[in-house]
Amino acid sequence: MTQFRPCIDLHEGKVKQIVGGSLNNSGAETNFVSQYSADHYAKLYKQHCLKGGHVISLGANNKQQALEALSAYPNGLQYGGGVTTENAREFLDAGASHLIVTSYLFENGQFSWSRLNAIKSVVGAQRLVLDLSCRKTNNGWMIATDRWQTITNTAITQQTLSQLEEHCAEFLIHAADVEGLQAGIDQDLVQLLGEICTVPCTYAGGARTVDDLALVQSLSNGRVDLTIGSALDIFGGSGVTLNECLSWNQQNP
Repeated sequence: MTQFRPCIDLHEGKVKQIVGGSLNNSGAETNFVSQYSADHYAKLYKQHCLKGGHVISLGANNKQQALEALSAYPNGLQYGGGVTTENAREFLDAGASHLIVTSYLFENGQFSWSRLNAIKSVVGAQRLVLDLSCRKTNNGWMIATDRWQTITNTAITQQTLSQLEEHCAEFLIHAADVEGLQAGIDQDLVQLLGEICTVPCTYAGGARTVDDLALVQSLSNGRVDLTIGSALDIFGGSGVTLNECLSWNQQNP
């Protein structure tokens, strides 16, 4: 059954909700900047026994916030953002349940199997989440790296996912073109993921009300989970409350 999965997005050392497609070296269009630190949200998620959420570092100057969040909820949050073979152990030791990788897996826009095998040897497939966040093109949904600004030549297809599934525990897929817009999820992408994913998969991007959980469940036959960010009341949103998401999870275990 589709579950709500929480998030903590870090940008420039603060918990924020941004418009994904606007993120670049100069900054990003911002929906919300929290007065609270990352560990506040980690403790909130721990209090409500929310599992499978992620802490994502978008750019530099977020490491301390990330480490504090992971320490506040040991084994309760996944971490992604600049993960490499060199620093993976530090985040695991800090309390991350899983590590999320994207850009590290690509060299000059090409997917690197040697890098996947290298990070897998450090983390273990059972604790590795592959972030296949993407942007829609004329050739379908293509994986985007470098804060979603570089579109690779690797597409979200059944062949791609079937090749990758044996090397990881889960997929995390942001639809970068609708991320943060609160204008609706990418329904075609969610339906595709429901058809081709055989490992746990979390979709993020465009969610605006609690009804989107039911929509994702219907489109994916309950095989895809949903992250809600900008629309959520704890991030300044007015579309859906955390309590509504908690109730959904309890009613749809």
